[in-house]
Amino acid sequence: MSDEDEGAPHDDPDPGGGPGDREDRDRGDRNDRGDRGDRNDRGDRHDRGQRDERGHRSDRGGRDGDTRRDGGEGGEQAPREPSVFETADRGPLGGESETGGAATARWAVRTWAAGSADRLTTIHGDGTVFEGNQFFALYGSDRAAHFVQGAVPQETLDHLGRVYCATAAYSRMRERLRDHRVLVLCGEPGSGRKATALALLDELTGGKVFRLDPRHGVDEITEDVLQENGGHLLELLAEDVRAEIEPPAARGDGAGPRRPPARLSELHLDRFGDLLRGRDAYGVVLVEDGELADRLLRGRYGMYCAPPPAEEVLHRHLWYLLRAESGEALAAARARAGRRDVTAALGLEELRPREAARLADHLARHWRGEMTDEQLVAECGSFVHAQAREWFAGADRPGVLPEALPALGAGAFRIAVAVFNGSAYSLAAEAAELLAWEFAVTLDPEHAPGRRLFGTHAEHRPMRARAVLEDGELDLGPAKVPVRAVRFQGEALARAVLGEVWHGYHNVRGPVARWLRALCDDSRPEVWVRASIAAGVLCSWDWIHGFRELIVPLAAADQPVARMAAATALAEAARDPRVRPAVADVLKEWAKSGQDSLVRTALLAHGGVLAAGSVDGSLDALARVVRTREATDGDVLVPASFSVARLLASGEPEPVLLRLRQWLEDGRLNLANLVHLSVIRALSTRTTHLWGLREVPELDRHAARPLLVALLATRPELAPQLAWLLQHALATARSGEAALEALGGLLRRAAKDPESLGHVCDFLPLLAVDRRDRDRLRGLLNELVRDRDRPLDRGAARRTWDAVTEGVNR
Repeated sequence: MSDEDEGAPHDDPDPGGGPGDREDRDRGDRNDRGDRGDRNDRGDRHDRGQRDERGHRSDRGGRDGDTRRDGGEGGEQAPREPSVFETADRGPLGGESETGGAATARWAVRTWAAGSADRLTTIHGDGTVFEGNQFFALYGSDRAAHFVQGAVPQETLDHLGRVYCATAAYSRMRERLRDHRVLVLCGEPGSGRKATALALLDELTGGKVFRLDPRHGVDEITEDVLQENGGHLLELLAEDVRAEIEPPAARGDGAGPRRPPARLSELHLDRFGDLLRGRDAYGVVLVEDGELADRLLRGRYGMYCAPPPAEEVLHRHLWYLLRAESGEALAAARARAGRRDVTAALGLEELRPREAARLADHLARHWRGEMTDEQLVAECGSFVHAQAREWFAGADRPGVLPEALPALGAGAFRIAVAVFNGSAYSLAAEAAELLAWEFAVTLDPEHAPGRRLFGTHAEHRPMRARAVLEDGELDLGPAKVPVRAVRFQGEALARAVLGEVWHGYHNVRGPVARWLRALCDDSRPEVWVRASIAAGVLCSWDWIHGFRELIVPLAAADQPVARMAAATALAEAARDPRVRPAVADVLKEWAKSGQDSLVRTALLAHGGVLAAGSVDGSLDALARVVRTREATDGDVLVPASFSVARLLASGEPEPVLLRLRQWLEDGRLNLANLVHLSVIRALSTRTTHLWGLREVPELDRHAARPLLVALLATRPELAPQLAWLLQHALATARSGEAALEALGGLLRRAAKDPESLGHVCDFLPLLAVDRRDRDRLRGLLNELVRDRDRPLDRGAARRTWDAVTEGVNR
């Protein structure tokens, strides 16, 4: 080591030439989008998204273009040929932390692993909403010129009286309705708000309850449609709520959708209340959660209808359905509802009242022998699919801008939460805006939409996606930072949402694919890792379409981040054994293609294990490529060594260590360089940056420590094999300096971590085989202690050297 950098390992990633620089350059290069881009002002991601929309066919043709890089991953060639080991402490993306922490990938893997045994999406539902034991139509027809109203059957109210579970604020709702004659109940469909409204009106009117025509707004109600001494229920259709938020643009030709209701305000509700008071009647208006509900809740008429506990609803409905059965029937059905196979099939943390009533019906039928165990589990599995279908059925109505923007935004947010489930809300919200833009320009290419600045509040927006905000941590590798995270209230919802839009609506695939490709080109690991894993899941569902639209453009890109995303997507797609042979064939062809970008993508994909089906298969594939290249070809050795280190952290280190020893004994220089680079990477790279697509819980506690320390802590029996490999790297002239520098960095980290220092002290005697080895270690410690800028703690150095001498004496 030179005097300038003695004992100063590269503990932190080198920022020079990394993705951050490219992103700054791209922001300047991508700002030529013409008039549409000037109107939109959505930032560089949208700029590239528009370019993809107009020219994505040429993106796919990039595979035939010239994408070779003469100077490696970043920058110009140096005047002399550098040693391949000078970049041993850098990752395939230019820095150690650019690949992201393990927790980033783990959340995504767990999200898509839920329900992975059933790859086919089953669609249920018939366009109706189930409330209690009643079915109601989801959507009305076009607004009629006349006002329709109908009485709620008495048997419906009688049944409701037997099974209804009052919400927590029921008494206050009743008093407010009695005082003002009008009450606005806000909540999501299926939350029990309609049942609560019917119960309130039934109680105050003695069973004289009427439904008002949902095709008309509150401003259109006249006194002649109100019943004397009656209760009136009006449910604003979802499209009317959207019209409240985004009134339609004027059309010069007079054509357009039906006239929307006037913007609902307390003025309209005051008038409605006066009409009701004149007829000694009552009225309840139902509004979905959102901006309109948020505004009405701040007034004197609005109240939030919190759903009653699902357990109480389930118990009440089971009691009613099994009232004629034996005494043990109720307890047996409740126990069945709590069984693991049932709860896993449901995939929801908390059932809504409507869902609890459906489950009660299924359990009662199962108790009576009308349904087998398999049928019960299958019906429970349909709950999340029914929710997803309800969300996206006609989610672009009325099919023109700007009227459709609120619905497109809600759908985009649900898809974004599916991809970023458990991640930062800010990432999911921004991704949702990008996707909403893709939807909008696909629906109406002539009009680029803008963004609303003060739309639905962050506290209310997750409710539209059946999600919650909570405090969490984001793993950055060296540190964890607090974030406000968003996640679905059910592990099966993410898969159901993506399956519904991918399988159910072909025209949605184009904007979703462009959106995911844009996210995969984002330099932040918290973004591209999630997007690439989602892309891999979609490819496993439809390989023919997904491979061409998602993976090929990424693999042929110049940006290392995009290639790493393509590799991750391929590895995730290979999780499905039916798709794995296709992935293996693609990687084999790319490895032989001679196109540098495709070769590097293939090498990175094998670090995920899944692509080849086993660790041995991945190692074989890596060796085949390395053997055909020059011994100093960094474009191949850097991604190959990174994949070897990831395989070493995949939970099966034994076959990796055995193969590394065999490669050294093989005698070929290119394989030996691959081994030395892999060993140096194990010394210098934190375990969390070597994440794979397998769960390795034993390494979780050591995520922030170098991989070598993590292996010594969890698999101490591997210490002799690790020591033999490291000793070989230290004793080899071409790799010795880089290996010694990486060892110095490991000692610096261990000095700040007593547990790591203990493992290192137990390991170092295995390196001191002869006098030369001991002199090398002593010289390194002296250099670290005397470093003027970053001196090693003398106590840690003394403990380390004592461990070496005591080990030799033993």
